[in-house]
Amino acid sequence: MIGGGCGMFASCLRWRRQRRSVGRSGDQDLAPVLLVSGMGGSILNARNKETGAELRVWVRLLLADLEFRKLWSLFNPETGCTECLDPHIEIVVPDDDYGLYAIDILDPSWFTKLVHLTDVYHFHDMIDMLIGCGYQKGTTLFGFGYDFRKATVISALKEKLITAYKASGGKKVEIISHSMGGLLVRCFLSLHKDVFEKYVSKWICIATPFQGAPGYINDCLLTGLQFVDGFESFFFVSRWTMHQLLVECPSIYEMLPNPEFKWKRKPLINVWRKQPDSKDGSVVKLDTYDSTESTTLFEEALRNNEVKYNGKSVPVPFNLSILKWAADTRKTLEHASLPENVSFYSIYGTSFDTPFDVSYGSEDSPIGDLSEVCHTTPEYSYVDGDGTVPAESAKADGLPAAARMGVPANHRGLLRTRPCSNCLNSGLGLTRRAPWLCPRPRWRTPPQGD
Repeated sequence: MIGGGCGMFASCLRWRRQRRSVGRSGDQDLAPVLLVSGMGGSILNARNKETGAELRVWVRLLLADLEFRKLWSLFNPETGCTECLDPHIEIVVPDDDYGLYAIDILDPSWFTKLVHLTDVYHFHDMIDMLIGCGYQKGTTLFGFGYDFRKATVISALKEKLITAYKASGGKKVEIISHSMGGLLVRCFLSLHKDVFEKYVSKWICIATPFQGAPGYINDCLLTGLQFVDGFESFFFVSRWTMHQLLVECPSIYEMLPNPEFKWKRKPLINVWRKQPDSKDGSVVKLDTYDSTESTTLFEEALRNNEVKYNGKSVPVPFNLSILKWAADTRKTLEHASLPENVSFYSIYGTSFDTPFDVSYGSEDSPIGDLSEVCHTTPEYSYVDGDGTVPAESAKADGLPAAARMGVPANHRGLLRTRPCSNCLNSGLGLTRRAPWLCPRPRWRTPPQGD
């Protein structure tokens, strides 16, 4: 029985290798495509500075929570970099397979491939689809993974664009970005518009939180993040362990709700609190914080937050230096303008309940000290979106889009759904070259000024 299982596994791997060899000769007329991942969408390795040995710390199932702590870091406001608590290691992103390896299957272990754990199959299906359409790795298909702990302005994107441009014989690059990767691309556009115009012909963004992801990110800073739900969460990084990373993570602060954006309804954080002047604690009040007031809550709730690493206690409060850095990044993002010769497309998720307002405590079980919020299960109010990014935020790019398309899929599922693939094929011009690949989607062409 075991031998039969191994034979089946080997056959499965051979089939996948054969499938990925389709189009190996490549279609010389195709423009190069660069895939840019988002938050949590790249493999991260911890490298020992002395020996050079590397260990995958994100993503992994075996010893996930323990090894993930190697990513714990502190923000250096002078450089804008995050520096590991362990001085003997550095975090690196593998660049194998022309950058595609790091964003393909985030846990490429044999077990994950055997059971086909789709939660960690990131750009995998899209890579397969593009290879099947004639794209060739290293010539017309590249990936860009990065250390998502860092600020979006810190990027080697320019070098990757030049590499793709030269490898394809001087053809301009078509970028496909997912989630926070869209903010990285937009930041690069704002800072290096001349480079963007020289090397890029098209940008297709998927599920980008242009104005933030209110409920999701507000709660990340207060209670952490659970990437995997249900039974599988017992084998993954705990919410608390993830929380200690995110508090010192500039990219999280950069995805806080934009206080300057004209939301249909302002996102709020609600806290049911016992009043300190109440002798018996019977007086309960609902405190409400909007995007301009939430800093007060974050500071108070996280004032005593700390982690223990290698026997030492390290304070990890709400970081005002990162908040200032993120505010400057927001200004950079707002100043981005699209060159006339670059086409921009936006795909966003719909039909999923997406956190917007977040509440802690209740009238019957109020919060005493605000630090208790960090150990409280949140309650959400929801709006339409992909389960992470509200559609209202994803659509508000402020750029002259050639087209926008809402797809009924969740945040990570957008990379795998057929309607999204149809949109990509259309945006890349593949439906004109090979109309049998997919039906033509119904893009929404926005009116001028939308």
